[in-house]
Amino acid sequence: MRTRHSRLLALPVTLVVAALSLSGCSGGQGSGTENTRTTLNYATGDAEPECLDPHVGGNYPQALLGTNFAESLVSRDKDGKIVPWLAKSWNVSEDGSTWEFHLKDGVKFTDGTPLTWEAVKANVDHLLNPDTASSTGYLAFQQIKDVTRGADDHVAVVHLKQPDSALLESFAQPWNAIESPTALKRTQAENCASPVGTGPFVVDSWTKQDRVVLKRNENYSSAPADAANQDGPAKLQEIVWRFIPDATTRYNALSSGEVDVIDNAQPNNIVAAGKDSGLEDLNAPRPGSSNRIELNSGHAPFNDKKVREAFIRAANVDDGISSLFMGTAQRSTSALGSTEPLGREMPNSYPHDLAEANRLLDEAGWTKGSDGIRQKDGKKLTARFPVSTNQSIPAEQSLFEQIQAGAKEAGFDVKLEPVDLQSWYAALGKDEYELVDAPYTKVGPDVLRILYHSDSIKPAPSGYFANHAQIDDKKLDDVLDKTQASTNADERSKLYEQAQQIIADAQVILPLYDQQNHFLHSTGVKGLRALPTVNTPTFLDVGPLPAR
Repeated sequence: MRTRHSRLLALPVTLVVAALSLSGCSGGQGSGTENTRTTLNYATGDAEPECLDPHVGGNYPQALLGTNFAESLVSRDKDGKIVPWLAKSWNVSEDGSTWEFHLKDGVKFTDGTPLTWEAVKANVDHLLNPDTASSTGYLAFQQIKDVTRGADDHVAVVHLKQPDSALLESFAQPWNAIESPTALKRTQAENCASPVGTGPFVVDSWTKQDRVVLKRNENYSSAPADAANQDGPAKLQEIVWRFIPDATTRYNALSSGEVDVIDNAQPNNIVAAGKDSGLEDLNAPRPGSSNRIELNSGHAPFNDKKVREAFIRAANVDDGISSLFMGTAQRSTSALGSTEPLGREMPNSYPHDLAEANRLLDEAGWTKGSDGIRQKDGKKLTARFPVSTNQSIPAEQSLFEQIQAGAKEAGFDVKLEPVDLQSWYAALGKDEYELVDAPYTKVGPDVLRILYHSDSIKPAPSGYFANHAQIDDKKLDDVLDKTQASTNADERSKLYEQAQQIIADAQVILPLYDQQNHFLHSTGVKGLRALPTVNTPTFLDVGPLPAR
């Protein structure tokens, strides 16, 4: 899934309920006792979704919310094992081309529609329909040919074009959650405003630029196998999900007790929370890619490998992370995040060496002008770097500025361009970038295929394309194709190692650090955990909360 990605086109969304005060807390005590309350207030710093349906586009803010009202066929436990969720069991044919999913009996969507094989088919069709404008689900389900009825209505048979070793991982993702087939027949605007799932909460209202209110699903009965609460409804009656973009305002709201949980905390706030006996930090790095800068090899100047190498050598990432992140993030030298067991650290591929950077640029024919910026054939060595201010915390933006300064010492003119999310997408869509930071969240190492296969240079129906490095390498394509088709764990491990080596040798990425997920919360929030699929917080086991 795209961590920061949203669909390119704005969607009309019908807003419901009048705006509530930003400083107020909807729901108050809920219906708790004198000493408890059942309304939880959550403050997010992630960009507000344009659409609450995680099928549409498919970004991390949608997953954060969607985890609470929509559920997947399977889940993943803390050890990385795929475990039952809406599907109680599954089996695969010997040739890997057919999967049977046996669905739980008695599960209903919150609009009363029963969970059957037809729901699975409707959701797969919805994700693969170009009109849905999915990117995350669309890219994950490319090998699915059809879904048919099995022995009864509670058996969904998934037919593949060819074996897909990542199929279970894809079905575990929140962007591929199973929604009500009845609700999916509505207009996209209606479904974006109030998608319908089987989860422990229901979308009650959405006040744009303010909050989403989630109410308890009183008939909930479909917890994932690793949840503590297997017996029924959530303990909380309501979650008020507030959009507070400013990191300081968000942290102050937590410290004062105005909200109970926040995300996207600044490093200094994470450190401060560690010293506050009333606060805790749930540290849950996102799976998938590392947070990295991608170099656009599709056009000048980074279509020259020596220039790519020079930029990477000029960047002093280690010192920047050490000085800015206060121990809350560690340097990565891998294309994959540290949560991925098959990820390989490659420090020798990404050293800081300013002298070598200058030598490479001299060799490539770029000469320094009087202003210190290199030029060749009358063109300056310029690299446009759009940065989405909706999705990047200040510490990260400062890191980019330090990298910019280091690159200038070698003669690069890196133009950092702070833009809103839509302008960021527009720059990518028009190929108006040379550098970009676009971490991608996905369960399992198959994220390498989505990010670096040449097929991913072609946009999905949403207009989004995942291969921002625009690497087009037939050997890499062949290795990634084999990883998807192979069902042998040892073979896949070796293939993923080969793929990572090819990517490192191509010098098309500059790894920085893990995708960060620090959920700061009051100590009164008991039972909060990160769902081990993509480490979004789940509130099924939380509550009641202490009264204020």
